[in-house]
Amino acid sequence: MDRYWFFTWRTYGTWLPGDHGFVGYYRALTGDKVSDNEVDGDFAEPIPALAAYAARLLKSEPVSLTLEHARILLPQFHETAQVRGWQIDAVAILTTHVHIVFGVPGDPDPSKMLGDWKSYGSRSLNRSLGKRPGEWWADNGSKRPLKTDFRRWAANRYVRDQENPLLVWLSNEAQLLLADEPRR
Repeated sequence: MDRYWFFTWRTYGTWLPGDHGFVGYYRALTGDKVSDNEVDGDFAEPIPALAAYAARLLKSEPVSLTLEHARILLPQFHETAQVRGWQIDAVAILTTHVHIVFGVPGDPDPSKMLGDWKSYGSRSLNRSLGKRPGEWWADNGSKRPLKTDFRRWAANRYVRDQENPLLVWLSNEAQLLLADEPRR
C-alpha cells in the first residue's frame, strides 16, 4: 500500500453543533466561522441553544447504530475494500460513529474514498433492513493521512481501544503492528 488513512464519520443527527464533544464548524452570532474541539485540544463547553437549533433543522430522526447494523456494515466494508484494492487495518463501529484505518495504492481523492465507505454501507443497510426515511450518515467526516509508521500504529491502537464499541475488527497485520510500538 502506498498510503494509509484514518477515517471517522458519524451517524446522521448525532454530535450536533453545540453538543458536548461536537467536532467541527458552525457560525457564531457574529457571523464568524468557529471551530470547536480541534485535534488534541480541550473540548469546548456545550452550547445548549445551538444544539437545540441544530436539532430543529434535522430532516429525520437521528441514527443510533446497533449490533445488527454493525454486523451488516463490517462485511460490506471488506467488500468495498476488496473491490477498490484497499487494505483494512482496523474498524470500530460505535452507536454514533465509525472509525476505519486502511491503506490504498496510489493517491486517490480522500473525499471520494469517504463517499465510497458511506454510500456502500448505506446501500447494504438499506438492502438488509429496508430503506431508511432519511440519511444514515452526517455530511463529511474526518480524513487523516497516516504519514508515518508511528501514526499508523497510533490510529490502530486508538480504534482497537474504543470504549463501548458495538464491534471492533483488526487485521492480522494490524495486530502484529500493535505488538511493537514503532519509533516516533
